[in-house]
Amino acid sequence: MKKTKVWQLKGETLAGQLTEAAELLKAGELIAFPTETVYGLGADARNTQAVEQIFAAKGRPSDNPLIVHIANIEQLSELVLPYPELASQLMEQLWPGPLTIVLPVKPDALSPLVTAGLATVGIRMPDHAAALELIAQANCPVAAPSANRSGRPSPTTAAHVLEDLNGAIAGVVDGGATGVGLESTVIELAGDNMIRILRPGGVTPEQLKLAVPEALIDTPPAKSETEEAPRSPGMKYTHYAPAGDMEIVQGDAIETAAYIREGIAGAKRDGLKTGVLVFAEREGDFDADVVLTYGGGKHQLEHAAQRLYAALRQFDAEGVQRIWAEGCEEQGIGLALMNRLAKAAGNQVTRL
Repeated sequence: MKKTKVWQLKGETLAGQLTEAAELLKAGELIAFPTETVYGLGADARNTQAVEQIFAAKGRPSDNPLIVHIANIEQLSELVLPYPELASQLMEQLWPGPLTIVLPVKPDALSPLVTAGLATVGIRMPDHAAALELIAQANCPVAAPSANRSGRPSPTTAAHVLEDLNGAIAGVVDGGATGVGLESTVIELAGDNMIRILRPGGVTPEQLKLAVPEALIDTPPAKSETEEAPRSPGMKYTHYAPAGDMEIVQGDAIETAAYIREGIAGAKRDGLKTGVLVFAEREGDFDADVVLTYGGGKHQLEHAAQRLYAALRQFDAEGVQRIWAEGCEEQGIGLALMNRLAKAAGNQVTRL
C-alpha cells in the first residue's frame, strides 16, 4: 500500500505549494484536489495507465465516462473537434464554474477509458484557484471523477477523501471544505439552440437560461436510470449512498413529519438504529437516534447542497441503519439536490 501524502494549503499564495503534487500528476500518479463542487480524483487524461488507476482506486464501472478538467480555453483545441457557437457562449458566461459541457472528442486525444468508448467527452473548467493552479502546473488535461469509493457519498473535505482512498492514491491537496457541495451540471447541446441537462448540478437551469436567453433548456426526468451506456457521469448506478437504507419523503410539512415519525417507531421496534435529515425548522420534531439538519431552512437550499454529503457520511460513522430525509422543491439548486437524494436512496422517494 502506498503512502498518501497530504499537502495542506496555507495562505492566498499558491506558488510553490503545488509543485510536488503537479509533478506526481504529470508522472502518472493519482492526486485528489479540491474544486468548487467536490474533491476530484485526478489523473492525466491522456495516460491510459494513470486513468486505469482511477477505476481501480474507486471501484468504478468502466462504462462510466470521466469528466476532463482544464485550466484554460486554449487546451480545448487539443482535445475536441469544432463545436457549436452555443458552447462558446456558455463557456464565456459560465466558465470557470460548475458546468460540464459534452463536446465531440478528437480521435486519440484522450485515453479511450476517459470517454468509455463514446465519440464525446465532458469538459469543464473548475472555479477553484488550487484546482486551476494544479492543472496548469501539470500541463495536462486532468480526468477527475469525485475522489471517493464508487457508490459512496462524494467528498467535500480532504478528510472524506482519506476515509475512502488513504493508501490507494499518491496524495491529496487539502484546500478546506468545498463551496457548492454537489457535482457540476452536465449538459449536451442538441442542435443549435437546445441545451439538454444530463445531470443537474451546481449550475441551475435558471442560470443556463440567463446565460443564453434564446436557448431552450431540456431538464432530465426525475428518474434517469437507463439500461444503455451512460452518456455522462451520474446517469447510471446508485450513487452517493450511505450504508443505511434511505428513503426521501416529499410533501406537506405536517404529513411528512407524521410519516417519518411512524417510520422511526416501526424501525425502533425492529431494533434498528434510526436517523433523519431535515431542514432546520424541524430539527426538534423527531426522536430518531441521530437527527441531522441540512444546516439551514427549507428556503436555504444552497446550505443543504453544501451539507448533504457530509451528513450522509455522518450517518455511516454513527452506524445508522434506517434513514429518512426531507425532500425539497425541484427548483434552482433544488433540482440537483433532489437528484442526489434520489440516487442516494436508490430512488426510494415517497411523495405525500
